Amino acid sequence: MTRYEFLKSAGFTGASLMALLSCVKTDDSYVEALVQNPDGTTSTGSSGATGTTGTTGNGAVTTADKSFFISNEALNKLTAKVKIDLPSATYSKLKTVGGYVIVSNTYVVALSKTGKFIAAKVTCSHEPKKRIVYSNEEWYCTEHGARFSLAGKGLNSNGRKGLTIYNTATDGNTLIIY
Repeated sequence: MTRYEFLKSAGFTGASLMALLSCVKTDDSYVEALVQNPDGTTSTGSSGATGTTGTTGNGAVTTADKSFFISNEALNKLTAKVKIDLPSATYSKLKTVGGYVIVSNTYVVALSKTGKFIAAKVTCSHEPKKRIVYSNEEWYCTEHGARFSLAGKGLNSNGRKGLTIYNTATDGNTLIIY
């Protein structure tokens, strides 16, 4: 049982759960603790799995899964809301599973456990606060604890209205949200 699962089973939710999760050593590979950065963005204190080979010894994906990539020609045919230059240092967190970034103060983009890029609206449907982050394979609002599945379905009462999810596509260099 991970620390997150234990705290949830003990009845902790919302801000109290996030406060307890933030009290984690950076070498704790089981919990993605939320950290408030000096520039106002949020990130996870634990980097989780890392690597450049694509998988760990146990077969877990550590970087984007190339089977999800499309050709540059196919990418250019899609109507993009936003284009992201993946090699840019600004988006380096998207090179690691569990990493996420806030783009244009409108979208939260993450690299899921399956190695697929995913995107959601950064504004929570519970209250219009731009506090959605990616944590433990779900979307989470740090303001009031609303939780959403990766498909945008609400997982608790604060998330009952659901969350807007966007399609993504990449050729490995450019990621688009459409």
